[in-house]
Amino acid sequence: MFQALFLFLIAFAAAFAIILIIPGLRRPIVSKPILKIFRTMLPQISQTEQIALDAGTVWWDGDLFSGKPDWKKLRAYPKPELSAEEKAFLDGPVEKLCDMLNEWQITHELQDLPPEVWQFIKDKGFFGLIIPKKYGGYEFSALAHSEVVMKIGSRSGTAAVTVMVPNSLGPAELLLHYGTEKQKDYYLPRLAKGKEVPCFALTSPDAGSDAGAMPDFGVVCRSEFEGKEGVLGMRVTWEKRYITLGPVATLLGLAFKLRDPDGILGDEVDLGITLALIPTNTPGVNIGRRHFPLNAVFQNGPNSGDGVFIPMEWVIGGQEGVGNGWLMLMNSLAAGRSISLPATSTGAAKLAARTSGAYGRVRTQFNTPIGYFEGIEEALARIGGNTYMMDAARVMTASAVDMGEKPSVISAIVKYHLTERARQAIDDAMDIHGGKGICIGPKNYLGRSYQQIPVGITVEGANILTRNLIIFGQGAIRCHPYILKEIAAARSEDQTQSLLDFDETIANHGAYAMRNVGHSLLCGVTGDFFRMGIPYNIAPETVTYYRKLSRFSAAFALMADVSLLKLGGALKRKERISARLGDVLSMLYMCSATLRRFEDDGRPAADLPLLYWSMQDAIYQMQQAFDELLNNFPSNIVMRLALRLIIFPLGRCFSPPSDALSHEVSRLMLAPGEARDRLTSGIYVPTTDHEPLADLEAALNCALESEPVEKKLHAAVKAGKVVAQGDEMINEALDQNIITFVEAAALKKMEDLRRRVIMVDDFPADFGKTSSGVV
Repeated sequence: MFQALFLFLIAFAAAFAIILIIPGLRRPIVSKPILKIFRTMLPQISQTEQIALDAGTVWWDGDLFSGKPDWKKLRAYPKPELSAEEKAFLDGPVEKLCDMLNEWQITHELQDLPPEVWQFIKDKGFFGLIIPKKYGGYEFSALAHSEVVMKIGSRSGTAAVTVMVPNSLGPAELLLHYGTEKQKDYYLPRLAKGKEVPCFALTSPDAGSDAGAMPDFGVVCRSEFEGKEGVLGMRVTWEKRYITLGPVATLLGLAFKLRDPDGILGDEVDLGITLALIPTNTPGVNIGRRHFPLNAVFQNGPNSGDGVFIPMEWVIGGQEGVGNGWLMLMNSLAAGRSISLPATSTGAAKLAARTSGAYGRVRTQFNTPIGYFEGIEEALARIGGNTYMMDAARVMTASAVDMGEKPSVISAIVKYHLTERARQAIDDAMDIHGGKGICIGPKNYLGRSYQQIPVGITVEGANILTRNLIIFGQGAIRCHPYILKEIAAARSEDQTQSLLDFDETIANHGAYAMRNVGHSLLCGVTGDFFRMGIPYNIAPETVTYYRKLSRFSAAFALMADVSLLKLGGALKRKERISARLGDVLSMLYMCSATLRRFEDDGRPAADLPLLYWSMQDAIYQMQQAFDELLNNFPSNIVMRLALRLIIFPLGRCFSPPSDALSHEVSRLMLAPGEARDRLTSGIYVPTTDHEPLADLEAALNCALESEPVEKKLHAAVKAGKVVAQGDEMINEALDQNIITFVEAAALKKMEDLRRRVIMVDDFPADFGKTSSGVV
């Protein structure tokens, strides 16, 4: 009986294999029924969702989704570098601007940038970083734009936002890609030279991320305008909020839904989301009031209008631009979101890394630098490892934009993860600084960053939304090698061609899925032994990480397929499933960028602790995301166990970074050196005496120079040879020839610098009756 059953199973498998191999049999028996089921599973997608899905380009995220990343391709991308002109701008106008900025004065006393700073920003063309030279701009690369914003952001969040907004999602970006030649010729030179201050109004009180619910509307009509009768245009009614630069803007970019009930432009009534440029002195425009975004005090506020007439020529792109606004926004946002917020977030993390390392060495407790305590080492290592990976992702993403990509999925990844890691870095820095961090005043170089960090987390797609809906939700369709083709085939009206296309794609998809199952299982069993697709010209210290990423890429591709097959359109509502899949995709990207950074930097041995820490932490996070995904996957226990066996055949074997590795990372940050300088490169470090950061740097250097003398003095105190305290202790040691005159001078200098560093600001009991009442 068993022999007969065995023969039956072999015959069945052979017959099934023949059916799959021969298209003429496979199409009616397999592909046609699957196509029918697939059509019922397709989710309903709104027009705005479809435009968002179609926006931007697929880049390295497509390789990660394939389950078989082409590491040679990643290595072949050119190393991103700044031009001589861009370096000169950073060393000149940007450095000068940072010199002019005083965040305490800006946030506490003025609640705005000083007039001379505003004028400097305009005169030096900071609003024209991305505008082509033929229009009077700099035409800088995305990398240069990122470097400028990061450096300013490390000095002042208010100034960074003021500079970055006109160069990201705003009139200039939209005009460059979609404006008429007349609009470009008029507005771009004015924007480049600061003659126009732009803002862009998208968010409404009742419609934040849901653009389809936007209540702002315009109605096509003809009206008198500037003395002319019958001018073609529209009457627009809107109410917007959270509009950066709005209170001081001279040029308002506006998004609204346009209707044509009288058929002036054609038969279609609802024309869709439309964008227009409106001078803010236009009658009926209400603008000028301010919001107060967590002491960042950048100009931000509401604006509105009720039946404001604007001519058709003010629509971006003219009449041809009518109804194309959402497409314009999605394509522009894909590039802008890749640069601005990742840059400011990385600047904040680098500031946290440089200051926390120095403070950890200068500040002492129990005659020991606090940075030597294991609890502080843990926080320092987290700051260092996160900052290393953040900067890698920032640079690689900017370089993708410079290569012509508009990486919509990747832009969501870096927006979410870099702002969140900046929050972690600033939190850790505040814990290390203790009372120094929480007492606001001119000497506090962290407090405003701590207050302002939620702003970046909230804007350009709130982080909860970005993680739960966008990263995987958009990536699953945009980046998957077959899903888009299958959807297109299923929606085709030509039934014959639909089946042919679907059959070919589903056959390839099946082979792809089986490959991912095999790759994931094989790597899990062998401990990533095989080198599959990993180039031989990479640093030997990194080979194991490439193997692990290839393994997890295959596992991710498998789980993405299973999730889409099991949940179909319901995946939109399973936000936590989507979020965990997005976490894995994000870590794969962040790790790829980190490995590339190590190669681009020339494989510096001094950076290996930072590389190891960041990679091990991210791989552990991926493991945990898979574990949570499998534990909560909406299926029966048999399916969950089968998936777990494929992904973790030997169990979860990855650990977070060890205490010993954290110790190595923290020690890199506690002393000047090439690794510390690379980690924090590109931020503003003042050199003027009595600048808080300058004092901190001087104190760090002095602490290292005087360390042997301090040890000698402490030994004398412990032995009872010196009994005095404070400066008298130094004098007594000098009198007894325990230390030399030069050594005594060094100790006194160290104590003076240490006191400057650890002291916090104090004020009169009424805080001097400040005009704002806010400290």
